[in-house]
Amino acid sequence: MREETRRLLQRYDLWPRKRLGQHFLVDESALARIVAAAELSPDEAVLEVGAGLGTLTRALAEAAGHVVAVETDPRLMVVLSQELADLTNVRLVEGDILELDPAVLMDERPYKVVANLPYGITAAVLRHLLEARVPPDRMVVTVQREVAERIIAREGRMSLLAVSVRFYGEPQILFRLKPGAFYPRPEVESAVLRIDRHPHPPVEVGCVADFFRVVRAGFCQPRKQLRNSLAAGLGISPQEAVEALRRAGIDPHLRAERLRLEDWGRLTNALAR
Repeated sequence: MREETRRLLQRYDLWPRKRLGQHFLVDESALARIVAAAELSPDEAVLEVGAGLGTLTRALAEAAGHVVAVETDPRLMVVLSQELADLTNVRLVEGDILELDPAVLMDERPYKVVANLPYGITAAVLRHLLEARVPPDRMVVTVQREVAERIIAREGRMSLLAVSVRFYGEPQILFRLKPGAFYPRPEVESAVLRIDRHPHPPVEVGCVADFFRVVRAGFCQPRKQLRNSLAAGLGISPQEAVEALRRAGIDPHLRAERLRLEDWGRLTNALAR
């Protein structure tokens, strides 16, 4: 696949753009494992973010009933439109996924996401998709290994991204990829992450927006104790923050990384009183 990728780039007189995070998967075994992990059927729809040269797109088209492939680089859209012209179940969309409504892209029907995400916008894309009006039932995404490990971290090492993802779904790392699995080689290792959406919210809060407002406040100064970071992030006094934390049964001296999802839910409800 590596030589095929090089020849394809030469044929269209293209070169990968570093600022767009363009690293094309050239490991056939990894490609097959990614598609298998999505567990697609002929009656399902799948959204691909960053179609690149269309290698993954073609594999998805063979497994799913309908594929919507989004690509932001107009140069690659030329390649995709020609190289995938024989696929009748693929719709190509030029644009930035962060500016597109997934529900509209997928005609308001259930779908899965399979993608090799650019490292620089991984967190933004995950939040955009998970918070969408119609979120995906499952996501199988290739991301930077360190990001994947942050997402699956448990209490004691939690991050804003980990809490955000876990609110919507259950993440797990399926396997890791060495830099040699891509062309050109990235400077870091990658990991394939699967996120299965929760059928019901894992915590009960009066308002989801308030939940994330509280979580963002807690992590706004991650090295400080919660009573201080909450006060700074929410614009309340340290004493008000302490009282809310105590109502939620949380030690005010803890840092945000120590809290579980359930703790954030209780804290959100305590602050709403």
